[in-house]
Amino acid sequence: IEVLRGPQGTLYGKNTIGGAIKYISRGLPTQTEGFAQVTVGNYSQLDAKAAIGGPIGGADSGLRARVAVASMNHDGFGENTYSDQPVSDKQINAARLNLGAYAGDDFDVQFALDWIKDQSGMRGSKMLAPNPFLRAYPPMDSRYDIRSGMRNLNSVETKGASATVNWRPNEDVAVKYVLAKRESDSAANIDFDSTPVRLADVGGTYNDNQVSNEVQLNYDAGGRVRGVVGLYQFSGEAGGQIQNNYFSAQFADNQGKVLTDSIALYADWTFDLTRRLKLDLGARYTDEDKRAVVLNRLYSDATFSRPLAVTADFDKTTNFKNVSPKVSLDYQVTPDIMVYGLATRGFKSGGYNIRANAVAVPRSAEPFDDETVDSIEIGSKMGFFDQRLFLNLSAFHNKYKDIQLSVFTGIDTNGDGTDDSFFGDFTNAGSGTVNGLEIEYQYLPSQHWLISGNLAWLDTKYDQYMDRGINVADQMKFTNAPDFSGALNVEYRTALASGGNLSARVSYSYQSEVWPTTDLSPVIRQPGYGLVNAGVIWKLDDAWTFSLQGTNLADKAYRTTGYNIPAVGTLIGFYGPPRQYSLSVRYDF
Repeated sequence: IEVLRGPQGTLYGKNTIGGAIKYISRGLPTQTEGFAQVTVGNYSQLDAKAAIGGPIGGADSGLRARVAVASMNHDGFGENTYSDQPVSDKQINAARLNLGAYAGDDFDVQFALDWIKDQSGMRGSKMLAPNPFLRAYPPMDSRYDIRSGMRNLNSVETKGASATVNWRPNEDVAVKYVLAKRESDSAANIDFDSTPVRLADVGGTYNDNQVSNEVQLNYDAGGRVRGVVGLYQFSGEAGGQIQNNYFSAQFADNQGKVLTDSIALYADWTFDLTRRLKLDLGARYTDEDKRAVVLNRLYSDATFSRPLAVTADFDKTTNFKNVSPKVSLDYQVTPDIMVYGLATRGFKSGGYNIRANAVAVPRSAEPFDDETVDSIEIGSKMGFFDQRLFLNLSAFHNKYKDIQLSVFTGIDTNGDGTDDSFFGDFTNAGSGTVNGLEIEYQYLPSQHWLISGNLAWLDTKYDQYMDRGINVADQMKFTNAPDFSGALNVEYRTALASGGNLSARVSYSYQSEVWPTTDLSPVIRQPGYGLVNAGVIWKLDDAWTFSLQGTNLADKAYRTTGYNIPAVGTLIGFYGPPRQYSLSVRYDF
């Protein structure tokens, strides 16, 4: 796993505007190996994972494979007291198959298939204030229990396939081609009012299909110049159907899809200007077409058989083009100290809202703009005391333009001057600035102890936030952006006289106040809080490992997001997981 901060897009196919977590699959084994692991815990947790891989038809056949399966399950953190069904439970099954054919060291073909099915139940929530339309259903004490009259439906199935060809025509050049396909189908019920009454019930089915092609050339002759160039093509179709029931009087059926065709050219080259000074230059050009096909209608009945009006009917196409440069300088002050500076641009294309209501809000049928960020970062990576202390320091300045936000827009359907319905909307807020400092540290005071963690400070503000033609930037805040955050991890490791190794770890993380939602509801606002996790791992030998883990040991209640929709009286919060503990047994062979 590789954590990448800041805009990405000059090193490989898909681009991101705000960092990425890159999963790098381990190479297929040259000899038979595998593992089996079972985990049990509270909330009746039962997880099982296993994998086996190795050569097919002998070590010299050039064929290798690996199969991995997993099943992760636990009971609900709460229940639907109306139907006695669990909520916030987990039911996930997954499998992956990797095949590789190797023709010497210079040519190989890799195939991968993956599948995951998530049938976890509805997410539990807490009513934070009585619903003025439903006084008979006051808030409950539990932060997970709900009283929904909707069927417990929350299913997601994802399938993926890829083929990768690696060719090394000589020692200096490597060529890679990747063909990937992914499809996802899901169905979910969302009870915005969290009561048995059909006040704001939404059911939806969604699908997402995409295919990408990438050709990449890497050059490294061991000299002062090395780099990568690539061409990336993406085609996708995403959409679905959403049916709304508001007050058992308004019924909406929204059907739409967005088709995306994108092509990008990227390059990133490194030049060793001196033995200590390194220059990196990169750029990405993106050309993306998006087409939306939308038909949204209102009905007079819950069977959606008597149409009343069309709220959106359009077939539109728009195009986004972007050039995102990158430049960085690294200077190796000493063998243990490196300083750097980086300037880059990030880009996220715009698009269409397939839930648009063009009658009430004509703007919603028009495309929202692409979002860009210009990012500057300076920092250092340092090692001290014979590499027993490591410090990474960084300071960054990000300027955002046309910030994309997902919001709930209220609408007045009967003309009485009061919003009595809503729809999910997308908008461009304007511009904003994010400044920050971060320290990452790792200290080994002895061969047994390891202390690590990080500290971060953020200063976020909107420079422009347009609402109905008025700049309200001074009243708005970035969501989920704590002023201060940090973590402290203390680990003890030792070899046991009876054999094997033992390690114990305690972690504490903290973040200051955050506003989880764009409406800045003071009730959904999450004050600063800390979480404590701990674990003990006993590695008996090369085969057996036993692990005892605990998360949120203080059972801290903290909100991660919520809904504040005055049109239907909704004010609810969603909370992070409660205290959990588990015991795992793993066997490697």
